[in-house]
Amino acid sequence: MPYSYLSHLRCSKTGEIHDADQPQQLSRVGAPLLASYDLEALKQDWRPADLLGRPASLWRYHELLPVRDPAQVVTLGEGFTPLLPLPKLGKQIGIPDLWMKDESIIPTGSFKARGAAVGLSRARELGIAHFAMPTNGNAGAAWALYGARAGLRSTIVMPQAAPAITRLETSLAGARLYLVDGLISDAGRQVAQAVAEQSLFDASTLKEPYRIEGKKTMGLEIAEQFGWTLPDVILYPTGGGVGLIGIYKALRELQELGWVKGDLPRLVAVQSSGCAPIVQAWQQGASESTFWPDSQTLAFGINVPKALGDFLVLDALYSTDGCAIAVDDRAIQSEIRQLASQEGSFVCPEGAAAFAAARQLRESGWIKEGERVVVLNTGAGIKYPDAITVVPQRLRRDGRIPA
Repeated sequence: MPYSYLSHLRCSKTGEIHDADQPQQLSRVGAPLLASYDLEALKQDWRPADLLGRPASLWRYHELLPVRDPAQVVTLGEGFTPLLPLPKLGKQIGIPDLWMKDESIIPTGSFKARGAAVGLSRARELGIAHFAMPTNGNAGAAWALYGARAGLRSTIVMPQAAPAITRLETSLAGARLYLVDGLISDAGRQVAQAVAEQSLFDASTLKEPYRIEGKKTMGLEIAEQFGWTLPDVILYPTGGGVGLIGIYKALRELQELGWVKGDLPRLVAVQSSGCAPIVQAWQQGASESTFWPDSQTLAFGINVPKALGDFLVLDALYSTDGCAIAVDDRAIQSEIRQLASQEGSFVCPEGAAAFAAARQLRESGWIKEGERVVVLNTGAGIKYPDAITVVPQRLRRDGRIPA
């Protein structure tokens, strides 16, 4: 059996075919390219039982990933993160069958490690030596760290306001790190200029085809961890939206392989009320979003005023009868406290946003009684020390702990 069943790349808008064994960026019409696999051959050659005994990492699905030569795999042990029941929080918000896919324990402390591992493995296999990308923090940190492990050079541009820990990770990895006084869209313009002038490989969100392949493994894992049955609803904090697009892609590929049956989960794109272009577009029934001016939220990872793949996110929502919902920063902070005090999990603000959305959707009746619901916590709360403040209790004047 081949290590990968990758066959070609196709334009997400026109369907035009592109060679997967040459470095590729966007299609001729400026749309993302999506990896396609020989699923007919794979259907004959590959069974769920073949996964037994494989390492508990995302590379257990290597047939459905784009790296052809296993010697090119760049890994820090990423993937196969826990899928945890949340009985106390679930009971409180009226979703007894509530689960958290917890990406906080993955290398680099963020689900971004998935895209970095697969994207950089394939980049190295294709002979790329130096890449550049804009980031809100976690993606740049992950790509810089995995780039160091892969032996590739990196140029990373992020907003001045990006979390300090991600700036530190990126710098320590040896990346050329630049800060801009603005948003990720401003960082993107700087990267585009550097790519044009210095012939760097543009690893911006969806401008290369393989980050999404790493992200889709969250969907593969959820299906496997539930014994190849699917939940009713999956909620995902959405900025660029690559993770949601990837989960949808993974579940459709599993459908084609015959590994899962029935309807796909209703997918939910969760945004902040301070930056909700996808929500606005979904409410209008639009196929694309418009730029969200003056965006601001403490959930920094989803502060993306206009996503290149917005039409793919919206298609996933419409195709699964899902929805898009925005929550405010106060609800996010409240949910951080709830997860920590009730379930012992210190989630990132973006993950907390998704839990706040689940609470609101259950209150409205959109999430129905008895449904199985999975919420993605996309990173570790400890990477956002300024997201929430606590006031420690004081000792008594005599220095003793009060009774």
